[in-house]
Amino acid sequence: MSSLPPRRPRPTFQPRFTAAILYFLLLVLLYSRLLIAPELYEVWQTTPPGAEQEARANEVARETVGPRLPLAVALAIATVAAGAHYGFLPGLKRRGP
Repeated sequence: MSSLPPRRPRPTFQPRFTAAILYFLLLVLLYSRLLIAPELYEVWQTTPPGAEQEARANEVARETVGPRLPLAVALAIATVAAGAHYGFLPGLKRRGP
């Protein structure tokens, strides 16, 4: 009788790539908002509340986010890469050796 080879444990599902994509998208949104916050604060301070303030805030946000979007993307990539490397983002930590 031949003995069967030992069974390996089944691999568990670990959605690291999916978590990294979600972190990236959320961080791009967060950094974009943080980068346009000073201009929106200025609109809030200088424009009286109402429809005009909302329209002005939308206009300023559209004008401001375009040139700063590459910086937000770069910051998000750096944060996700550092989180994956150092293991401070949940779901991106490597298990085992």
